[in-house]
Amino acid sequence: MAMPVYKANRFLRIFLVLSATIGLAFSAPPTKQQLQRLLKQFPQADVNNDGRLTTSEADAFRKTFQARRVPAQRGAPREFSIDKGWEADSFPEHSVSRKSPAQIREIYARQVGRENAVVSFEEQENGTLRIVGTGHSFMAPGFKTFPLICKASGFTQPLYTHTGGGITGSTRYKWEQENGIFQFEGKPQPKLLSSIANAKWDAMMWGPYFQDRPEFYSCWIDFCLKYNPHMKFYLSDAWPQLYQLEEVPKSEDFFTEAIFERMGKERTAGYMSLVNTLRKNYPDKVFIMPTSDAMVLAAKHYLRGELPGIEGINRIIGKKERSLWRDQLGHLGPGFERLEGYVFYSTIYGRSPELIQEKVNFRDTGDFPSDDLDRIFRKIAWQAVTRNALSGVRDSDADGVGD
Repeated sequence: MAMPVYKANRFLRIFLVLSATIGLAFSAPPTKQQLQRLLKQFPQADVNNDGRLTTSEADAFRKTFQARRVPAQRGAPREFSIDKGWEADSFPEHSVSRKSPAQIREIYARQVGRENAVVSFEEQENGTLRIVGTGHSFMAPGFKTFPLICKASGFTQPLYTHTGGGITGSTRYKWEQENGIFQFEGKPQPKLLSSIANAKWDAMMWGPYFQDRPEFYSCWIDFCLKYNPHMKFYLSDAWPQLYQLEEVPKSEDFFTEAIFERMGKERTAGYMSLVNTLRKNYPDKVFIMPTSDAMVLAAKHYLRGELPGIEGINRIIGKKERSLWRDQLGHLGPGFERLEGYVFYSTIYGRSPELIQEKVNFRDTGDFPSDDLDRIFRKIAWQAVTRNALSGVRDSDADGVGD
């Protein structure tokens, strides 16, 4: 469907202003006055709402609207500038992570305006893990359903997160934001750092993002292990997205099991170097939550007519609300937040969600997803996790419990 003229003109005006303000190729850094002028005209560019627009925020905002004008680039920006500070041997002296636990707690207490700036949970004897995490909109469905699944399994899941939409939920962005460095110079928000340094934790979860580097994760790992040496780390991979294709198909008839298999392998290849580096540097510490494998399996089930109630592959192509994906970027369609939550549960606890006897209270309305579809989601999740070499979970005797 074509974009309305008035909206197209508005995006064009924004793009021209942004291009003129900060330059298409960043040939010269924008001046402070230019950034102030841009912030006044487009306050939504200030993603962390601190009243100060950084060069990185301005560039991300420009690329977002440029993506809307170019169909092949629609969605979150896949290319963006990364502060040169990441190439240094160490982070700046004033980084929050370099301060003592008491100092970190005090910084966050002043910021949130309360004395209690540390979240903590008592150790449970049933093996429940205390988890911190960062993430974006691809992680949000799982963060929502994972605790509900755990509750149906008989325990309350301690989970403390610092999330954001798109790039603002990436590990790099959150590290800069929590430490008050680079684009957040002098404006730290150590939400997780305060609790990690002053309480006991067992694991950390992340969502991946474009242009990820091992150092965006190792900084978190090093900090966590300094205070909680036994911690383990779980990275969700990213499922197939339409940008991998040369153009958006005109019909869902384009998709076959072979195409989804290829797209899944492409996504896997994209993060293998990063994950292998982390696993080499931190043996037996880093694992994958294979959401990509799960969605590829789900797509194959759909093509075989084995996902009751699911009507399409992607809503922007087939125009069906109950589709696996709902937009070009690849946000999950209705019901699939369950599948992601089951993948999280299966990987973290090494148990098949098929063994859960109680009904999970997902707070859905109506009869969708059906119990039959839910059972298939549970089966797919366990298959994806146990078949992925990087999940750390095996089930050689097929009893639904990791070996």
